Amino acid sequence: MDPISDGRLTLEGFSVAARAFADKWKRHNQSFPPWSWVPLINRTLLVSNKQEEGYLSLEKIFILSSLEESPEEESLDVTPDFLDKEESIDHTILVQNVENEAHYYDFHIVYSASYGVPVLYFRGYCSDGKPLSLDVIKKDLPSSSVSLLLESKWTFITQEEHPYLNRPWFKLHPCGTEEWIKLLSQRSSSGGCQMPVELYLVSWFSVVGQVVGLRITLEMLN
Repeated sequence: MDPISDGRLTLEGFSVAARAFADKWKRHNQSFPPWSWVPLINRTLLVSNKQEEGYLSLEKIFILSSLEESPEEESLDVTPDFLDKEESIDHTILVQNVENEAHYYDFHIVYSASYGVPVLYFRGYCSDGKPLSLDVIKKDLPSSSVSLLLESKWTFITQEEHPYLNRPWFKLHPCGTEEWIKLLSQRSSSGGCQMPVELYLVSWFSVVGQVVGLRITLEMLN
């Protein structure tokens, strides 16, 4: 498949990049649950097999904000729900009082045909299933993310109907994705080489994931 030169993906390219991203995540982020590919069977029947339509899903991620956040720890305290809490805490002591409640997050990476780029959809909810408002979600985000959302013209959160689930979800708006993917491609390329399709979602998520407190490992970029 041709490498990326203009910052955009085709539907086929998204399918390839999504599987490569999920495979790298599984191999290099074993403390987290894997991303799952959710095929859209009815839609896929309308296109060729090479253009299987679907999206990536990472669900029920447990988040508990610490009362004493260390300046060095700007990312969220994010742990998979199925891990024992003592095993899931890594270099950060979480302090809980009666005012703190566990929040859960679902993340979906969906292809936008109109923009030709991936889009991160997400929702937050309490243990009883009650959805979190954007104001509450922003309190869960790293402080650096909140500043970025306020200052950046390319990264901002909107709420709209999930394209496949027909329910309101939040998303990071993709209006500037094509441009900064071009910049990432130019910076990472050497000898005139362009970004391989397989690295597209990894490179994209290295930026987007930080906004919601999900960081990738350096090994995933290789």
